[in-house]
Formats: sequence, C-alpha cells, structure tokens
Amino acid sequence: MCVENTPPPSGRLTRRGVLAGAAALAGTSAVLAQAASPAAASGGAPAAGRGGAGRGGDLVVEGGTLLDPATGEVTEDAVVVITGGVVRAAGSRARLGNRVPSRVPVLRAHGRWVLPGLVDAHIHLNTAAEARDAVLKGATSARSGSTSFFQDIAVRELARQAPEQAPRLRAAGVFVTPDLGDTLLADPELAPLARLRDGVRSPEALRRVVEVNLARGADTVKTRVNERAGLPDQDPLTQVYDREQLSAIVAAARRGGKGVLCHGYSEKGCHDAVTAGIRSLEHGAFVGERTLHEMRRRDTCFTPTLTAIAGLADSSDPVLAERGRTYLPVLKRAVLAAHELGVPLAAGTDSSGGTVDPVGGEVVLMHAAGLPALDALRTATTGAAKLLGLGSTVGRLARGYAGDVLVVDGDPLADPGVLTRPAHVVRAGFQVQAQAA
Repeated sequence: MCVENTPPPSGRLTRRGVLAGAAALAGTSAVLAQAASPAAASGGAPAAGRGGAGRGGDLVVEGGTLLDPATGEVTEDAVVVITGGVVRAAGSRARLGNRVPSRVPVLRAHGRWVLPGLVDAHIHLNTAAEARDAVLKGATSARSGSTSFFQDIAVRELARQAPEQAPRLRAAGVFVTPDLGDTLLADPELAPLARLRDGVRSPEALRRVVEVNLARGADTVKTRVNERAGLPDQDPLTQVYDREQLSAIVAAARRGGKGVLCHGYSEKGCHDAVTAGIRSLEHGAFVGERTLHEMRRRDTCFTPTLTAIAGLADSSDPVLAERGRTYLPVLKRAVLAAHELGVPLAAGTDSSGGTVDPVGGEVVLMHAAGLPALDALRTATTGAAKLLGLGSTVGRLARGYAGDVLVVDGDPLADPGVLTRPAHVVRAGFQVQAQAA
C-alpha cells in the first residue's frame, strides 16, 4: 500500500523532460501524441466517436431508474442527456419531453439503475492501463495517493485529452517521506537531498520536496506520520514525523494553494497530523474520539481505505495477515464513530502495484461498518467530490455536472455490492469498453 517502486526515467531532465518521462512511465505518450496529432488539431476525430482532443461525447441514457446521491431521490423511467461530455438534462421521460435530442447515441438502461460515476479518493495510478482499469471498474474521478516519478501528472493530462482513457484526476506527485529512495531520481531538484544523513526531515528538506511537487503541477501533497502497514518489517504505529514537521509540510503546501493528505495509523500520529492542518487523514485505524472531534471542528476529511486494510487479511505473509485481521474491525468502528460525529468521509481503495480494486467495494465496506447505504454511497460520490474540490461538477447527474455515468444491475441502496460490477460505465459522454485481450 502507498506506492510501489517503478523504474525511473533516464537522461537529463528539464521541466518538460520530467513530464515527458512521467508520460512514458505511465504509458500515456502514444495516447497523448494521438490526441495532439494534426487530425486532432484540425478537428478530426483521433479515435472512433471522438469529436476532437479533450472534447466529451454526446449520449442519451434512457429507461433506467435514476438515483441522486445528494438527495436520495429515485426517478423511474429516467433520461440523462449528455452533450459535449456534460449533463444538459436529467429526469423523468415525461418531464423532459422534447428536450431529448435525436440522432445521438443511446444507451438503453431499462431494468437497471443509473447513478453518477464514482470517485476513488485514494489510488495510485502509475500506468495508462491502470487508469483505464479504474474507469472500467467505476471510478470516473480520483485523487492520487502519490506516484514515484510523477506518473500521476501524466495520467491527469491523459484524462484531459482522452477522458475515456482515465479518471478525472487530482495528482499528488511524489511522496513527502523521510526516505525518498529512487524517487530522488524523479527530478534533478531532489538530488541534493541524497546527501542528508537523516533523510527528508529538516524544514528546508520538507519544503524542497513540496516545492518540487508544486513546480511540477501537483494538485495536492501527500505525506505520512506513521510507517506503512503493508510492509511486514515496518511498524505502522511508529511515528516518522512530529507535529512541527507536519506543520512545515502543510505551510509549504498552503503557500501554493494546496492541501495535504496524510497517511497515519496511531492515535498520537493522527492527532498530530490533524492539528498540523492536513486536509484529509488516510487509513487512520487507531484514530481516537479526541482526534475525531478535532476533525469535525476543522472539517478534516477521513479516507479510511478499508479495502486496503481488508486486503492485508488475505495476505500470504503471516505478519500482514494478522495485521489486517486486527486492524479491520478497529478501523470499522472508527469509521462508524466518525460518521456519527459528522466527520466527512471519502471512499478510497489505496489500489497500487498494478491491481485496481473497484471503488464500489469500498462503499460495501463503509456500509458493513454501519453506515446507511445512501450515506455509504455518498462517500464515493458527493462526499469524495467535495474533498477533491469537484462538488459542483462531480457526484450527481444534474444539469451542468460531468457526463460520468454508472449503470448497475440492481438497487445500490438495497445491495451496494452491485456497484462492484458495473454493467456500463460512461466517462464524459463516452461509453467505456473493455479492450480485447
């Protein structure tokens, strides 16, 4: 969990070179080149059904049962009209009347439920294949939990140029962590940090990593307060940064207008991170009531990544398996306590290492922790959208919102499990199809 190592780009790197190297690592170069081709520039379609680089598609989704996560309203025999990748109208067929355009592709959803595409608020996307897989599994928007060599920034650009290929993404760049390892090779500006005997710990070093991230275009900053749970030789309750160090990271990010997401497990670590001013707490298995009250007061979001912790329990490593079995029930209790106190919650899978878990599974686990089904769904729609700063465009199917649609075989309020098996996914008005093997 939290970043798998990936081979670094080679050669001398300018700012443009860093982004080009990230694109190559992420496997997006060919797609971006196609989107920037003369045919695309002249308005020709770089791919079947596309109207130009970065433009959304036109589609009518009709006949299904429409669910609005914001209100809980359910509309039978609904129609959603998407033009240029944006919802122009949504509601009952009877109400929309003649506002349904002709000569537009139609997705028939009779007997199925229709809802907005989901948001994965903590995922590690290192390749174009992973980005596409995330969309196919229902995540049409996402927030990166960091990558080793700025691949997420390239994936974000892929999503802008070819939206059916990747989720709309908030990129975190590289991890602000004591030991950068090979991430030192991600940018020449990080190289001087290699000589630090104690790693990235001083205020100057912490600022340097944040500033490099911001210079490369990161939308948010990722750091940690505890060691990792997914490595058997690390103790997730060991604290690696104190409140003052975390405050230095938060201050540097705020100077660039960005927030901080922070990996943490222990109660003291979580409390130090929250009081240092982070925007969201990730994992947080042992977060206590004192810290949850502080999170509610500060409007700090909680992204528990239940999927990742549950995955530890299935590990072949006995240390990780025992850790997962121990942490999961504790984390579920923390999630329910957070919900009851009014702490904002966001769904995140912490998918990494080439495996993408469906974010619908995180909704299932939120529900299993005690959240009502609608509130669990909101953690992957309206709640997560607000965390990403997308609350006015993502998380609903209403006029002016993104044309991202999930069609599922059943009522997600009766069985959230249907969210893990989308029948159809629409991203910016384009039906996303699995590629042939």
